[in-house]
Amino acid sequence: MRIDTPAGSILCDPWVNPAYFASWFPFPDNSQLDWESLGQCDYLYVSHLHRDHFDAAHLKRFVSKKATVLLPEYPTSQLEDELRDLGFTKFFKTVSDEVHELDGGLKVLIQALISPTDGPIGDSSLWVEYDGVRVLNQNDARPTDLASFKELGHVHAHMLQFSGAIWYPMVYELPQTAKTAFGKQKRERQFDRTFRYIDDLQASWVFPIAGPPCFLDDELWHLNDIHGDEGNIFPDQSEFMKEYPGSNGVVLLPGSVSTLTQTDCSTTHPTDPDEYFANKEAHLKAYRDRQRVTIEKEKASWSHPEVDVLAGMKAQIEPLLDESVYLAKGVGGPVRFDLTSPDGEVLESIVIDFPGKEVRVYDEEKVRYRFRTERRLVEHLLHIGEGDWVNSLFLSCRFSAARIGQYNEFVYAFFKCLSEERLQYAEGWYESQRPDAEDITMGGWTFQRRCPHLKADLTRFGIVEGKTLTCQLHGWKFDLSSGRCLTSVGHEIRSVPAASS
Repeated sequence: MRIDTPAGSILCDPWVNPAYFASWFPFPDNSQLDWESLGQCDYLYVSHLHRDHFDAAHLKRFVSKKATVLLPEYPTSQLEDELRDLGFTKFFKTVSDEVHELDGGLKVLIQALISPTDGPIGDSSLWVEYDGVRVLNQNDARPTDLASFKELGHVHAHMLQFSGAIWYPMVYELPQTAKTAFGKQKRERQFDRTFRYIDDLQASWVFPIAGPPCFLDDELWHLNDIHGDEGNIFPDQSEFMKEYPGSNGVVLLPGSVSTLTQTDCSTTHPTDPDEYFANKEAHLKAYRDRQRVTIEKEKASWSHPEVDVLAGMKAQIEPLLDESVYLAKGVGGPVRFDLTSPDGEVLESIVIDFPGKEVRVYDEEKVRYRFRTERRLVEHLLHIGEGDWVNSLFLSCRFSAARIGQYNEFVYAFFKCLSEERLQYAEGWYESQRPDAEDITMGGWTFQRRCPHLKADLTRFGIVEGKTLTCQLHGWKFDLSSGRCLTSVGHEIRSVPAASS
């Protein structure tokens, strides 16, 4: 998305090339836009380091290095470092939740989220104001509330995510009926969360963006929402609009232009959106044909048979296990990787033993978490020194998973932090968390106001049904009679019946 004002233009998250082992592609196809012109911008905003937002090849080739980068206030310097490596030299370092006035009366505010589970150590939203017109580009970010934006004045355009951006539940080794049921729940939860944000901000116009990706590799084609699967977590804009109860939604295609004033929004399109989405499958097939060479070229780059995977994993991961206290304790057991040939034969099985603080050959013991993926993908991760396997292997959906028991966020938090800087930050973040002293009463129960997961305000996101509390921000559930988290481990809530509080 590009925001143009008389005081300057802001290019936001330009993503064109495939991400995550050539699994995700932008949908609809935006590769044929005039990027030579679009890249001549005054400001660049990259919300976070997920590769469907941070497209290094595109940024290097097409975006003017004269642009000033609007930098979120993140706890690590990785985003700035990677942009500098691409040739950007001008940075405006924002302070989170603070309005900054740029040249010509253009105002911006970037709200940075800094939990280890927010993107790869950070996600953010961009608020822009010019001449009394205000825009919020929330993209993927999930703030606990939008009050700080609302306090700055009425927002005229609200852009936000509505579709899935994860591997759950598709990769889990479950019966298809269970996958469909879980997928349907997630799809509904995605929409409910989006509706809640929209209702909170009460913007004049709503733009569903930041998703979905599409999947053009034949191996992943089934993940596209074209098969009538009610459990598909990747609905497109047209599907969202069928469920959206408001009348102020605006669907954009690549090349669409919306002109905003304080009282009006007019939009032009390169082609009719309704007709485009009605022919989605045909568009995807043509897109797939255009990208076959790109996909095959990517696949050819993954194999590094000279890499000793066990030795490489030991060298990268064991020093981090030695330093880890909270994440290792949170995982609480061994995690197994079954590494296969392209045709599915298991070549070797490796265990990351969190209690034992070592990486070793699997010894037939019981594990609560098991991942199965091609060996060449792990070879490539080790070859390039990837420090975030979540933002590469897992988001690719090129794996399967099995687990015993509940979801464990510490497993994925650890695999986002495969560098000393990230690990130390995550360990410090978890160490700094303390029980929230403020309580609320709802549905006959008194419990802490902030969700133990990511501190969402339960006066706004909490729903009590009997003895079960659901936080709608991420769908996490808690048993109020025991305080136990029903969704994950290690996130107990403080709660008592209201009569005895």
